[in-house]
Amino acid sequence: MPRGGSPISIPDLLALFRVLCVPAIIGLVLATEHTTGRYLFGIAAVLVILAGLSDFFDGYIARRQGITSTVGAFLDTTADKILVSGVLIALVSVDRASVWVTFIIMTREFVVMAIRSLVAIDGTLVPASGAGKAKAAVQFFALGFAMLRLPDPWGPLYFDEYWMWLAGAVTIASGWGYAVKFGEAIRQAGRTTDP
Repeated sequence: MPRGGSPISIPDLLALFRVLCVPAIIGLVLATEHTTGRYLFGIAAVLVILAGLSDFFDGYIARRQGITSTVGAFLDTTADKILVSGVLIALVSVDRASVWVTFIIMTREFVVMAIRSLVAIDGTLVPASGAGKAKAAVQFFALGFAMLRLPDPWGPLYFDEYWMWLAGAVTIASGWGYAVKFGEAIRQAGRTTDP
């Protein structure tokens, strides 16, 4: 139980805050199709920035106060997946994000979630990696830049589109890292069950 006997900890509240931001951000992004979009994108970008900061602080507070838990880790990663996937889908609908990058990112998230679930059956946890944290940071930057798109492209792409493709590349790299950890966990489980 979190310190002080509270039924929910501050890190968990921050994770829930990210989830609650999702419908607001999606609504703001979709509303840009029917009204002047610049200020709506600006508000949505502020919410994405706040969500990104909450992602940093919930992990920091949890480690600092020693209140990490399996439930907390689940809320943290699930909140991130809901946020990134929901906002990407909204951005695709207003032509601010690539369908292919969205497919790459969402596929990785579902695969990693499946990996975590499979190894958890045997009581093994695959902890978040440094690559996973870097992936989340790059994704938040890409989402924010997509909403604050500069008026002119930088060569063949807009500035935010370069970030979006970078997010896709980092996402693939971190997903591969989880796949390697999954293989190691399977091999270790096989050794422990051998007679």
